[in-house]
Amino acid sequence: MVRHPSLDYMREEVLPTAFCPGCYNGIVMNALFNAFHELGIEDLRKFVFVSGIGCSSWIPSPYIKADSLHTLHGRAIAVATGVKAYNPDLEVIVIGGDGDIASIGGNHLLHAARRNMDLIVVMINNQVYGMTRGQAAPTTPHGMKTPTTPYGNPEYPLDLVSILVNTNANYVARWCVSNYIQLKNSFKDVLSKINRGFRFIEVYAPCITYVVRREGKTPGQKLRELMTTCIPYKKYMELEPSEREKFIPVGVFKAEDKPGFVGTYRNYLRKAMGR
Repeated sequence: MVRHPSLDYMREEVLPTAFCPGCYNGIVMNALFNAFHELGIEDLRKFVFVSGIGCSSWIPSPYIKADSLHTLHGRAIAVATGVKAYNPDLEVIVIGGDGDIASIGGNHLLHAARRNMDLIVVMINNQVYGMTRGQAAPTTPHGMKTPTTPYGNPEYPLDLVSILVNTNANYVARWCVSNYIQLKNSFKDVLSKINRGFRFIEVYAPCITYVVRREGKTPGQKLRELMTTCIPYKKYMELEPSEREKFIPVGVFKAEDKPGFVGTYRNYLRKAMGR
């Protein structure tokens, strides 16, 4: 029997996972593991994973076979910044949900992007606070019914991709879980950057329990729907504004290779020390 490459990076002793049946977190994990495999990364000794609190924050801890820090809600990027500053030789990856990264952790996200901090941040956007029964989050679509918006969400969601494109971040992308190959290739891109810097990937993955099932759909039906509603950004921009609400723009929105904060700060220290 051929051993699946994902098992080289996963702690088998904690399987099966605690995720809800049909949860798309498994697709994200598989894409990341296959990116490692295709890049020839045999083990994760030089990686540290950092997460906060939420469903997707369980991905690195306990399931990835690597060092990880399971931190306070919303503080994953701040902790990851400390890890990278202390040991720049480590590749530090933050994995968290939209509630963790876009809400309470939104300020940390913005300033890490502003600094072009040498981190990879993967934000799994499930549209709600999934771990605490599906309340409205900063990414909940306008009009969606949740326990805290029973008559439909009156607010409009944050578009973090549009925000981060206008910061100093090196790499900004969004993919739906239906874009498996593109997501895997994005992981390969951010893991291969020469000067590193801040690399952000949003993964659009609606919560199975509090979004998909409330829509009366199965996980498979929702995946097929995403195959038609997640469209390339250029095609999205060609649509009339009134038509855009039906679609989700995906792609790599920014890809640069500026020196990251670690290198910039080292130069600052040399100047400060008169070297």
